[in-house]
Amino acid sequence: MKLRPRVGLPQRYRRHADRWEARPAANKRRCNSVVIQPGPAGGRQPTCLDAERNNAVLRSQAFSPLQPLAAVLLALFCGAAQAAPQPITSLPLEADGEHRWLLPAGEYNGSFGIDQSMQIHCAPGAVIDAQGEGNALTITAPDVRIQGCTLRNWGRNLTDLNAAVFIGPKARGAVIEDNHMQGPGSGVWVDSTRDVSVIGNRIQGDPSIRSQDRGNGIHLYAVQGARVIGNHVRETRDGIYIDTSNGNLLENNVLEDLRYGVHYMYSNDNRVIGNLTRRTRTGYALMQSRKLTVIGNRSEQDENYGILMNYITYSTLRDNQVSDVRSGSSGDSMIAGAEGKALFIYNSQFDVIENNLFAHSPLGIHLTAGSEDNRIAGNAFVDNQQQVKYVATRTQEWSIEGRGNYWSDYLGWDRNDDGLGDVAYEPNDNVDRLLWLYPQVRLLMNSPSIEVLRWVQRAFPVVRSPGVQDSHPLMKSPIEPLIAKTQEPTP
Repeated sequence: MKLRPRVGLPQRYRRHADRWEARPAANKRRCNSVVIQPGPAGGRQPTCLDAERNNAVLRSQAFSPLQPLAAVLLALFCGAAQAAPQPITSLPLEADGEHRWLLPAGEYNGSFGIDQSMQIHCAPGAVIDAQGEGNALTITAPDVRIQGCTLRNWGRNLTDLNAAVFIGPKARGAVIEDNHMQGPGSGVWVDSTRDVSVIGNRIQGDPSIRSQDRGNGIHLYAVQGARVIGNHVRETRDGIYIDTSNGNLLENNVLEDLRYGVHYMYSNDNRVIGNLTRRTRTGYALMQSRKLTVIGNRSEQDENYGILMNYITYSTLRDNQVSDVRSGSSGDSMIAGAEGKALFIYNSQFDVIENNLFAHSPLGIHLTAGSEDNRIAGNAFVDNQQQVKYVATRTQEWSIEGRGNYWSDYLGWDRNDDGLGDVAYEPNDNVDRLLWLYPQVRLLMNSPSIEVLRWVQRAFPVVRSPGVQDSHPLMKSPIEPLIAKTQEPTP
């Protein structure tokens, strides 16, 4: 159906204090089914089948025991029909160029579907309120752009994938840009399509709902070639969730007050560049994926983990900064073993971890479950309560081609002034492993008996357990900490 410019107010809308409401057409009879029946004097005449059915109902007024059940079923079917999105053309769109339409200021209630390629931009004050049901916008056509709109109060049914904007499999090349979304379900759900752009949106969840019952800010499922750039997401479940999606870009997004800031599952060849997480329960949860490029991101004041790597292979972490990670303290943050780790590496191999900053956290880096054959060099571990926790069966060398890492607690010297320590750095000893096996002994951490044990081990290194060794520790930090951003404005 070809769109045409509308002149004046639509006949089926009336305006009340900047609110548009639909009204039924007066004295109009609609016939959904017409048949030709014998007429008077042997002629033939068209007859409205709906009218015949209505007359049949009126002729039968006797009460039936099945009438209450029929009424309930009718109400259910009518409710399902009402839940279907209205066509976007039912709104008072104004032509603003070829295939470009303006939605005037006003409040428009309901869910709307877009089934043809078009560009819609909203005037200031244009609000689409989904009234707590379904999606605010459902896109099922390619090359659709939605820009500058306010979407709110969509549904909270996560099973039905309720979202402010739902992008279906046929909506290739959709662009969602500079919109403001606030509601309980997902902000933007992209389902089984490609080349979608989600740029510069502000998305806020409903903090009155438990975080695990909220939708994600931006959700990609089976998506390729998506660009998620410059969005600000707050108080949803996860900020950006990527599931079984390859070849996507996440860049310069701000993600605050969430469960996970960035959450990857079974997704390969993705780039995560220049994002910021703050006050999440895990900044970057990277799981079951390979060939991820994670560069220039920041994690500030997150709980439990700054960056978590679970079965990540052939990936690169470079120039990231993680600081002030805290131990989980309340609710579902009470996770065993999540004592504020800047970087946690679990069952991950063949990764490159270089030129990152891990600072001011209870634990700098924790490797376990066969996390070996990784290249770790050029990083700075600054003022962590414990720099390294390594649980494995063989010694690992954390330097590459004569260049190691910077350790703020390194007490060695540099006699030839080449910028490298003359004595290898070993962050853990047998006493540390004793404390890992028997946490109760931590009460004696700084006692004279523990110090004597450490001295004896250094003086008589007869038994050495496998651990981390940096043979070429850096004397100066190679990384300049970035100045923390101020609080971003609330969406």
